Amino acid sequence: MKQVHLSSLLALFLCAAPLWLPAATPEVPDWAWPGTATHAQVPPPADFHRPTTTFAQPVGIFEAQSDVGSALVAGAASYDALTDTYTIRSAGYNIWYTRDEFRYLWKKMSGDVSLAATITFPNPAGYGDRKAVLIIRQDLDDNSKEVMTALHGAGLIHLALRPEKDADIKEACRIEASETAHRGATPIRLGIEKHGDVFTLYVSLHGEPMHPFGTTATLHFTAPFYVGIGFCSHQPVTVDSAVLSHVVLANAAGEVR
Repeated sequence: MKQVHLSSLLALFLCAAPLWLPAATPEVPDWAWPGTATHAQVPPPADFHRPTTTFAQPVGIFEAQSDVGSALVAGAASYDALTDTYTIRSAGYNIWYTRDEFRYLWKKMSGDVSLAATITFPNPAGYGDRKAVLIIRQDLDDNSKEVMTALHGAGLIHLALRPEKDADIKEACRIEASETAHRGATPIRLGIEKHGDVFTLYVSLHGEPMHPFGTTATLHFTAPFYVGIGFCSHQPVTVDSAVLSHVVLANAAGEVR
């Protein structure tokens, strides 16, 4: 009978092990961890970028979707036509500072734009600074210039912009969480209007008609640009989700509703 040496068995085990052992957790840069009582999140290094991963499949009214900045864990998105809802799953350290990481459902457009959606977070225990966004970007790079309105998990709402590539994001206006009475699953409807180079935030916090709020932002985009919805968990390797429903996307100003 042919002998099987222990060393041969060990080699077979080592070759087979990657087929069933759990994947290692990706290494997270220290700057990317969210803020805690003992750790402050800081901007990424000026030369840090990851290429965006784009998936050419249409989803609902959007042409395609991308993992902007390619978070360490891939995102996903789906559309339910019966309920007119988009569910977006994503990790991602943030949509802020000089670069972003988030799942983005987008359409190329030009001219004036009206975009609106009702937003909920299915997981009430998610991180308080997670962001569901309505966002207009010049391109799909992680450092693109952009204008966005965001609902945070804890209820903060703002209109903000990155005025040029690699620049820090700046707030134009905000609604504090204490004013939204947001509790995770309570629907809030947000809208953003592009009229020329002027961007206006629209809100409905308690079911009232959509109305403009706060200071406008001004930024010029070269056509075509990208318009869409997105989400990031604000945690580099933890996937969470947001649901955006009854999305309005019109190639005109004055159509936010």
